[in-house]
Order: sequence, then structure tokens, then C-alpha cells
Amino acid sequence: NSMTYILNLTQHAATPPQIEAGVVEPDDTTKAEIRSLLTFTSIPDFFEIRVRAKALADILNDSGFTVAMIGGAPYLMGPLEYALKLQGYSAVYAFSRRESTEVDDGNGGVRKVAVFRHLGFVSSAP
Repeated sequence: NSMTYILNLTQHAATPPQIEAGVVEPDDTTKAEIRSLLTFTSIPDFFEIRVRAKALADILNDSGFTVAMIGGAPYLMGPLEYALKLQGYSAVYAFSRRESTEVDDGNGGVRKVAVFRHLGFVSSAP
């Protein structure tokens, strides 16, 4: 099997199509740590951003994976890509297309529903 397995380093659960494409969810304790590292309740300084990026890269390092699916605050993604690259790892972003459909609401009305269809990954670097 030549599939590349990708650790989910986002705060969201991987979708079934992402899992089929090789994304793996961390255990619950690690997922809680990832969520905590990605959540900012006040404006972070440069040092805090670097510390969190390094901590997230260390999670990938400890996992045995070499590729991470990342996403979150834009000001963290650049430093996170850099921290991953320093350890020899790759980062990818999920690529999805938003599709709107109209669903009969059963009361004579129509409800619009947006579905994000996973189409693949965008690599952060060659």
C-alpha cells in the first residue's frame, strides 16, 4: 500500500472522504492538546506563536507520521509550516469545494444546505 498517511493536526474531526484519502485522527488526549494549542483567547505575541508551532510539530514527531494536515489561525500556519519543515516534515491543507443544495423542509419551504466536498490536498511547499 503506497498511501501516504497524514496526521490531522486541525481542531476539526477528519471527514470520511479525508479518512479514505489517508488522514488519521490522533487519540482523544492528543486531539484535546491540539485543540488547546490551536485556540487563542487573547492576541498572542511572536514567542507564544513559535512555542505553539513547535509543540504541534512535536506532536507530529511523536506520532511517527511525516505529513500533517494543518489549518487554523492564519498567523500560526506559517510558523507551523516552518516548525514542521525544520524537523523534516511536510504540511498539507485540505481542499474542498462548497456545494449548495436545496432541501425540501417538509412544510412547503426549501432549506439551503452547504456541503464541503473534499477534493484533495494542497501542499505547503514542493
